[in-house]
Formats: sequence, C-alpha cells, structure tokens
Amino acid sequence: MLEWFINANHIVQALIATTFTWFVTLVGASVVIFFKKINKTVMDAMLGFAAGVMIAASFWSLLSPAIEMAESLNMISWIVVSIGFLLGGVLLFIGDKAFDFIEKKTSNNKDKNNSLKRCIMLIFSITLHNIPEGLAVGVAFGSLAYGIEGATLGAACMIGLGIGLQNFPEGTAVSVPLRREGMSRKKAFFLGQLSGIVEPISGVIGAILVVKARFLLPFLLAFAAGAMIYVVVEELIPESQTNKKKDVMAFFTLIGFAIMMIMDVALG
Repeated sequence: MLEWFINANHIVQALIATTFTWFVTLVGASVVIFFKKINKTVMDAMLGFAAGVMIAASFWSLLSPAIEMAESLNMISWIVVSIGFLLGGVLLFIGDKAFDFIEKKTSNNKDKNNSLKRCIMLIFSITLHNIPEGLAVGVAFGSLAYGIEGATLGAACMIGLGIGLQNFPEGTAVSVPLRREGMSRKKAFFLGQLSGIVEPISGVIGAILVVKARFLLPFLLAFAAGAMIYVVVEELIPESQTNKKKDVMAFFTLIGFAIMMIMDVALG
C-alpha cells in the first residue's frame, strides 16, 4: 500500500492526503458522540506540534522552492513570492472576518426559528476557511512533479499531517455548537464533518493547477505558505498557549519544527 502511494500520480496523492485531513475533521466532529469533553492538554499539545510543523514547512517546503522556481522561470522572485504569500493570508483573514461577522449577527437573535440559519452559516464560514488549507496540501503534492529541491514526498506528507492535526479541533468547533443548538448527536456529527469535505476538492484543484500550469507554481507555493502561517499565528499558537503548562506547549511547537526541519533538510 505504501509503495503504491509513493508511485501514485501526484494528483491522486493529493486526493489521499486531503482525504486524510477531512477524516481528522470527521474524528474531531465525533467528539459529540463519544465524549462529553476531551483532555485540553492533549489538544493543546497537538496544536503546538502542528504549529511547529507548519512553520518549518512554510519555508523549506513552500517558500524556498517557490523562490527557486520563480528564478528558474525568469520571474522577479521576491515580488511573485511576496504577493502570493500575502494573498494566502488575506484569503484566510477574509474568511475569519466573515465568520466573526456571522457570529456577531446571529448571536443576538435567540429565536429558535433561526437556529437552522445559524447552523448553516457556521458550517459555511468554517468551510470557507478550509479551502486554502486544502489548496496548500494539493500544491505541496503537485509541486513534486517538477523535482525541485525542498519539494519532497515526505515534506508534502508532513504538511498534510500538520493541516490534519489542526482540523481536529475545527471539527469539534462545528459539531459541539450544533449540539448546543439542540441538534441530535448524529446530525451534529454529520454536519461537523461536512465542513471538512471541501479540503479533498480544493486539494485536487490545487494539485491540478500546479501540474498543468507550471508558471503558477511559485505563486501557489507562496500562497500556501501564507495561508499556513496565518493559521499558525491566528489559531494554533494562541490556542495552545491558553494551557496552564504553556511552556511545555511551546516545547511541542519546537519538536514539531525540528521534525519537519529534519524531514526537509536531512532527508530531503
């Protein structure tokens, strides 16, 4: 099975990796069925580890190859990479602001008739947030087609792992509020996991764009890096640092960074 995955088409690899990230969302959503609550320290350690992985991956697996590819295509590398990087963050920023607006608008209205509307908008906002994350994984696998330094299968898999780990609390973040709205456990679980189904779709699109249009690769790699750094700074590190043992959580971030760095530098 492993050998088949290694030799598979890069678009198929992207599909499998983003199916994994969706599956982790599904597992996170299942909290409403199997658990009343989950250990916060374990969750925060996972988030800290994912943050370290994604920080390291954003440079060695995305930005550095983006600069190299832009130069090989006779582009002005610092302009292309900077624009892509910033736009990756901007898209997630817009998604977060849309979520904040929706949450603020609906929180003041307690009418039970609007319960379904609130649930739908919650799912939509987090689904929007998941699109660039799926693209990031898809781009990482699609870039393997060009054999550029730093773009390795191991590195792409670690990016998928990092995105997947931070999807666990996202699945929970959808299903638990839906349960609070009075939905059954099964329905809250179903709608919670549904928010992550967009990642395999956007992942395949990202991989196809890279494989079919090489000139887009530097921009898309940088775009993926910007999206990942935004997730790390806005969500993962702040949330992991709410733990009473925040110094230990910081160490998990270092461990994640070191493992990703070893994957890219020593094994790449």
